[in-house]
Amino acid sequence: MCRLLVVRAEKRFPASHYLEKFAYIAENSKEYQGHGWGCACKNDSGEWSLYRSIMPVWEDDLARFPSTTLLVAHARSAFEDRDIVVENNMPFFDGTYVYIFNGELRGVKIKEQGRIGAEKIFNFIKRFDSGDTLDAMRKGIGIIKNRTSHIRGMNIIMVKDSNIYVSTMFSEDREYFTMRYREGRELIICSEPFPHEEGWLSMENNTMRFW
Repeated sequence: MCRLLVVRAEKRFPASHYLEKFAYIAENSKEYQGHGWGCACKNDSGEWSLYRSIMPVWEDDLARFPSTTLLVAHARSAFEDRDIVVENNMPFFDGTYVYIFNGELRGVKIKEQGRIGAEKIFNFIKRFDSGDTLDAMRKGIGIIKNRTSHIRGMNIIMVKDSNIYVSTMFSEDREYFTMRYREGRELIICSEPFPHEEGWLSMENNTMRFW
């Protein structure tokens, strides 16, 4: 059950400014979020720069990251404290999509390649992508839902070019799994609102959004 963040703006912003807020959320989460972290930043040429580390985000040097117009970040809470290696840290990037996930699923009956459940879900959704990412998410997630005995939570963010696709679903712990967002000079989507900041809205359970 990890923490997720996406920030998008027309003008460049310092990635470290938002990563520091994200690190505070991760460090103070009721669930331990210190099994590594990662982020992806888009440069002026439209290319992604990917970083992943096994250390907790709040212990890393966040000043190293340049200004960007699109930032995706993930702080990991490994399922049952297993498979804690940097290769399992998100974001995952396949050359087209940047992908982050948080949640807990039990009894998933799908056959897919992947080191961990989050990567298997990513690869499964991509099976249905014929150009319409939101439709692929609807089809893939719908099948996963029908083939899973229990979904405590399943929040998925996929970023393609500058488009952001979000799916949220949970059956427990509404406060923890509800995705929040704030629209203004920057679009910010996060697992929790930034501390002491107003204007945040909550995504409804069992919904998908496209920005």
